[in-house]
Amino acid sequence: MPSSVQLIRASTLSDVAEYAYAATAPKDARLIFLAGACPLDDDGTTVAVGDYAGQAAACIETMQRALAAAGATIGDVISTRVLVASSTRADLGAAWKVVRDAFGEHDVPSTLMGVTVLGYDDQLVELEAVAAVVD
Repeated sequence: MPSSVQLIRASTLSDVAEYAYAATAPKDARLIFLAGACPLDDDGTTVAVGDYAGQAAACIETMQRALAAAGATIGDVISTRVLVASSTRADLGAAWKVVRDAFGEHDVPSTLMGVTVLGYDDQLVELEAVAAVVD
């Protein structure tokens, strides 16, 4: 099923960004606001301790499970925010590469942020997302 999300390219802005600059959804779309997807296994233990890419992958999996529970897929995501507990660009880049690759051509508007700390022990990455579906 095609997504109701329309990605908007801005030809007057730099093409260095690896995402669309904006996105819209039809006025009758149901918006889904996901809590931050965390790199936790089913018992609540942080996975991939010390591994930015591994934690980003776990966040993608968590996000996809939350989307499914809400009747959506990754193709319905309209925007993301990637939070990385680091002040080192290489760490942010490692997490971002996993997120970017997971979204593929559905390169939604995104924000990548370095933060000082996240909520769980040993947590390095968190992924926020908003999705839009037409029921």
